Amino acid sequence: MTEKKDTYKTIEIAHGDVQFKDKGSKFIGYVFPISNENEVKTYIEGLKKKHHAARHWCYAWQLGIEEVRYRVNDDGEPNNTAGQPIYGQIIANDITNVLIVVVRYFGGTKLGVGGLINAYKTTAKLLLVESKIVEKTIDVFFQVIFEYKDMNKVMRIIKENNVKILEQKMELNCDFLIAVRKNNAPNVEKQYLELRCLEIKRILP
Repeated sequence: MTEKKDTYKTIEIAHGDVQFKDKGSKFIGYVFPISNENEVKTYIEGLKKKHHAARHWCYAWQLGIEEVRYRVNDDGEPNNTAGQPIYGQIIANDITNVLIVVVRYFGGTKLGVGGLINAYKTTAKLLLVESKIVEKTIDVFFQVIFEYKDMNKVMRIIKENNVKILEQKMELNCDFLIAVRKNNAPNVEKQYLELRCLEIKRILP
């Protein structure tokens, strides 16, 4: 049986001011990493203040890894000439948890449907060529509670499986929050349960 994919691609650092020009119109692209829809509004409001003299602020975003949500917005341009071409570049680069905004300054000459689609697509494409796309793992989170005397056993499993320790509390007992790559999570959980000297439970992110 083939293992399900447990990685995804995204961008880690916002990038912008990538420009494309056509017949006097200027298109300026920006990309932001996002983790929820509220961030979309914040970034767009910021760009509207920065580019208050622009005519359009068109965008597309995608959120989620296994259950994907997305939205496109033409912001006054003819239907499907801006948001959809931008979103096409998100799909082409197989990235998620991103927002791409293309700001347009109108140059006085209409570009037509084909010209607009090309301009928004090209701006988004140039933007992503310049952006650093990274691959991340889809992780499962566990809380592991154990006594100090069992520290070596717990740490051995962590080291052998490249498990990430996100938080650790050392009080009466040791309390670790760990992240395990999804495909390896059942194996790590099984190894800990077999120790029979600790408590382990899955934590929703």
